[in-house]
Amino acid sequence: MTAKEILSELKPLGRDSYKKVLFNHGVKEPCFGVKISDLKLIQKRIKRDYQLALDLYDTGNYDAMYLAGLIADDARMTKKDLKRWVRKSYGVTVPWVAAGSPHGWELALEWIDSKSDRIAAAGWATLSSLVSIREDAQLDLAALKRLLQRARKTIHQQADEVRYQMNGFVIALGTYVKSLTDTAIQTAEEIGPVTVDMGNTACQVPFAPDYIRKVQKRGAIGKKRKSCKC
Repeated sequence: MTAKEILSELKPLGRDSYKKVLFNHGVKEPCFGVKISDLKLIQKRIKRDYQLALDLYDTGNYDAMYLAGLIADDARMTKKDLKRWVRKSYGVTVPWVAAGSPHGWELALEWIDSKSDRIAAAGWATLSSLVSIREDAQLDLAALKRLLQRARKTIHQQADEVRYQMNGFVIALGTYVKSLTDTAIQTAEEIGPVTVDMGNTACQVPFAPDYIRKVQKRGAIGKKRKSCKC
């Protein structure tokens, strides 16, 4: 299938009510308002398609870009591909794909230093995705500790979207990397509540220590995900 054919398939699936929800979360036109459940039906049919993912992302349509992330062949994504995607990005698609690529760690460290809040936020989200899918033996634990301390020192001075993703990184580190759980909880306590303007939504910023402890109580600390895409 071509990107043009996919767009033709997506358009009648759009719903104004869902589009309004997306707009409240910062999504902009062009957007049809296709529910994720409908996008996943298309993903199930296509599975993975490197070139089609690139073509869909280049349409600039939000629904197509989200689908691109779902069907992307992460292992084939180049640094050039990912850097081009992140410049156009908003939302979770790019961090998912970057984390599944061979370049996730390197690019995440580059992106968190970006002057663009959107790209910096994508960098922290990529780090969160990475620790959720990679075995601890594949992670640079010393570097993750340093990043945790960076979050502690700077989180309250960041822009809203960066602050939100930094808080998510603290939570991810505490829940997916067992050896750093106690350190993450202690750091989160030192950070305290994180406030973010969530716009016209009912979303709330999780209090990291409580969130990690809930996962701890369920006995799910350190359980990795097969994929960070959802």
